[in-house]
Amino acid sequence: MPRASRSIAKRARHNKWLKRAKGFRGRRKSSFKLAKEAVLKAGQHAYYDRRKKRAGARARWHIAIGAAAKKHDLSYSKLMRALSENKIELDRKVLAGLAKDHPEVFAEVVAAVKK
Repeated sequence: MPRASRSIAKRARHNKWLKRAKGFRGRRKSSFKLAKEAVLKAGQHAYYDRRKKRAGARARWHIAIGAAAKKHDLSYSKLMRALSENKIELDRKVLAGLAKDHPEVFAEVVAAVKK
């Protein structure tokens, strides 16, 4: 029985990794061994940074809510505590959107909390 040649499958597999490394610098885009390592590491960074991006968004929501609350003579922490005591379940993303895009609605929420 003749030996099976794997050259076509091997080349296809290598090309798949090289295609993912397109745009990388130096031999990382053209050498299979370096390209594979670079693509794996890039995937790890992308996974980690997606989570960092969400954490940064949450921090920006805090800033936006705090700034809007200051206009109504409340601190961020006092506003959030009053919201939970009054059973107003608006998450921080929604509150930040209201503060930015609909300040009159945000004022109504604060007024409901201050009663």
